[in-house]
Amino acid sequence: MIDISRSTALALILATGGAIAAPGAAGAMTAAEIDRNTTAALKMLYASQPAARLLAGKAKAVLVFPRMVKAGFMFGGQIGEGAMRKGDLLRGGRTTGYYSSVAASYGFQAGIQEFAYAMFFMNDAALAALENAAGFEVGVGPSVVLLDQGRAKSITSTTLKEDVYAFVFGQKGLMAGMGVQGSKITKIEK
Repeated sequence: MIDISRSTALALILATGGAIAAPGAAGAMTAAEIDRNTTAALKMLYASQPAARLLAGKAKAVLVFPRMVKAGFMFGGQIGEGAMRKGDLLRGGRTTGYYSSVAASYGFQAGIQEFAYAMFFMNDAALAALENAAGFEVGVGPSVVLLDQGRAKSITSTTLKEDVYAFVFGQKGLMAGMGVQGSKITKIEK
C-alpha cells in the first residue's frame, strides 16, 4: 500500500478520468447529503444481505461509505466520505461523526467504478482503534473480514468472532479488483 493523502488520491482519480464519470466527486458532499446517502445505503445493504442485519443487531457501530469512486490506469486511487452510526443500527442509528476513506494502488488496472462499503465494528477495542487514531488503516490493527455473498451466508450469531466485518456493495462501472484493504480512514469535520 502506498501512503497517500486525501488530495493526492483525488488528483489520481481526476487524472484517470474520474471527474468525467463521477461529477461532484466524493469529497464534495455536505453532512446532510452524507446522512441521506448513508441511510439509503444501509437500507439497500440490509435488503440484499441478511447477514448485514444480523451484524447490525450485534455491532457497536457501523461506518458507511455510501459513494466511493475508484479509478485507475496503471496508477489508481479511490476516495469517498461516509458516516459513523451508533445506537439502533437496524433502524439506521444516529450519526456520531464523518470520515473519509482514501487508497492508492499501482499495477495492471484500468477503469472506473463506484461502490459503497460498510464496516461493522463488533467490539469496543476495534471502535476505539478507529476513534482514537489520527488515521485508521484497514489491514493494520483490528482484524477486518470482508464478506461476500457466499461467506456472509455462513455467519451466525455464534460465529461472530472478528473485530470488524465489511461489505462492499452497489458496484457500478468496470474495474478489475475490489477491496478495502489498505484504505486509510480519517475523521473529518462537516
